Amino acid sequence: MAIQVFGDSISGNCLKVKWVCDVLNIPCRWEEVDILNGESRVPAFLAMNPAGQVPVVILEDGRALAQSNAIAMYLAEGSRLIPADRYGRAKVSEWLFWEQYRHEPYIAVARFQVVYQHRTFAELEPKLVERGHAALSRLEAATGESAFLVGEALSLADIALVAYTRMAGQGGFDLNAYPAVRSWIGRVEGELRLDPLV
Repeated sequence: MAIQVFGDSISGNCLKVKWVCDVLNIPCRWEEVDILNGESRVPAFLAMNPAGQVPVVILEDGRALAQSNAIAMYLAEGSRLIPADRYGRAKVSEWLFWEQYRHEPYIAVARFQVVYQHRTFAELEPKLVERGHAALSRLEAATGESAFLVGEALSLADIALVAYTRMAGQGGFDLNAYPAVRSWIGRVEGELRLDPLV
């Protein structure tokens, strides 16, 4: 029996979950939820996730689970996407927490404002741009040290971070200024069999 994934294809947070399912050959049925048209705010959706956010999965036993990184951790438990050693697992968690606190709020928000609210990059709040560049600089340093974020193999950390990083150019960030990040994106896209965006 396949899990159900309720998500919007424009959302990097939703794509993370899809990619984990794809990599691990987890049967899933994708249910498109148009967040721009308020479909995550209707009673049927709010019954699954009162926070009104995508993604949400309905597991085989009927229970609902929300928050992209929590879903990804659940799906990837015991798989090659989570290191076997304790420190490696903690490093994956470190990146997942950082992604939601120091990366996604700037890179994803800039993209949303430029692509869907039709602002120019110059119109974005300077602090948003500054923090977006800080996130990309942090990734530039990390991706120059090893092939992937946690060692030499793809992990959940890479899937979580590549979702919006590969879209950063759509938000106005010039990824040519971050060559190690671009190379890392290419490696992760190769592992996930994604068509390149940059």
